Amino acid sequence: MKSNRFDDIYEVVRLIPRGRVTSYGAIATYLGAKGGARLVGWAMNACHQDVTIPAHRVVNRIGMLTGKAFFGGNRMEELLQEEGVEVKNDKIVNFESHFWSPAEELLH
Repeated sequence: MKSNRFDDIYEVVRLIPRGRVTSYGAIATYLGAKGGARLVGWAMNACHQDVTIPAHRVVNRIGMLTGKAFFGGNRMEELLQEEGVEVKNDKIVNFESHFWSPAEELLH
């Protein structure tokens, strides 16, 4: 997976439903780049000015808001809470019930 795949990453992120989240690794795996979670993170860090990409819905594999610094303050948490996702100590409460798997939800 190369950096020119950012558009592919953004396409998947735009499909995450409100009130649901996914992980960097789940997106990478869906795009055929198992182990490419770091690149997905770089893509999320690069897109915060584009309001069409709900980057706040992408978290790490255990539900931690690892990208929150790129939103400024508590904005990532606020956006998730506006969608009904409870966050406590920078971690999504009941992560499994909010998790959206592109591999399971999207058909290739």
